[in-house]
Amino acid sequence: MVWPLALNLRQCHSSAMSVKLYNLFSAHLKNRFGVKVHKISVDAGFGCPNRNGGRTGAGCLFCDPGGSGSVGIERQLRIAEQLEHGKEVMTRKYKAGRFIAYFQPFSNTLAPVDQLRDFYDEALAVDDVIGLAVGTRPDCVPSEVLELLGEYHRRTYFWLELGLQSSHDRTLDWLQRGHDFATFSKAYHQAKLRDLRVCVHVIIGLPGESRADMLATADVLAGLQVDGVKLHLLHVMRDTPLGNLYAEDKIQLLDKKEYVDLVVDVMERLHPATLIHRLTGDGPRDQLLAPLWSLKSGRF
Repeated sequence: MVWPLALNLRQCHSSAMSVKLYNLFSAHLKNRFGVKVHKISVDAGFGCPNRNGGRTGAGCLFCDPGGSGSVGIERQLRIAEQLEHGKEVMTRKYKAGRFIAYFQPFSNTLAPVDQLRDFYDEALAVDDVIGLAVGTRPDCVPSEVLELLGEYHRRTYFWLELGLQSSHDRTLDWLQRGHDFATFSKAYHQAKLRDLRVCVHVIIGLPGESRADMLATADVLAGLQVDGVKLHLLHVMRDTPLGNLYAEDKIQLLDKKEYVDLVVDVMERLHPATLIHRLTGDGPRDQLLAPLWSLKSGRF
């Protein structure tokens, strides 16, 4: 289904119109809190079940040795110190007034509940941190963890970010994700039973997927009426299994026009209330193998 609200996305782009036909997460935050709000990525030292529960091992084909964390994380610092450092950067560069602590690299629910509570509480104790975002895998949210996350939903502004990547099991198997779509579906519905806001991560341009396959994933998200979506461009990082396949010329990547067209096609199918957290993704310049056009994400 294509929602009427989004039918004119290309028309607005081509005519330089200023009408916004989709819900940007940044605008939502500004409207809710009255100031510019930025997320600060923190690394709490979690591991990943797809890497034998730790930080070493191949993991998913696309995941880099740093667990897909953002550039600039001061991993050697305590959580509160990482946030203080991030606050200084975000205030100087973006004039941010409030902040969300984003537990990003690896699987940020892979620990006993008491330890998770200590980490999350340390983040919320930092001045001007008004909420939490916790990124994890759908096979890392047992009931006791979801109960804990439900507590934080009731006491602060909270997002659970679940990595799906694709709704097709054959693709998840090729990616060596270590879970299937049914696992995601169960985790998602259990999270919604606790009224959690859920942002779902998907990758556009996965090898072996046709345009129809990618739009089918968008239709699944539309049917679920997910709270938020992060759209990621498939990009190839050094020191990853995907990088090895790219070096052997075994995968093809989208060019910019193909990706732009697919992003529009996907967004036209999402529920109009879904918040768009991001439209693309890239990697550190010194670690990115391809596509190099993704480095100019601002222009995208």
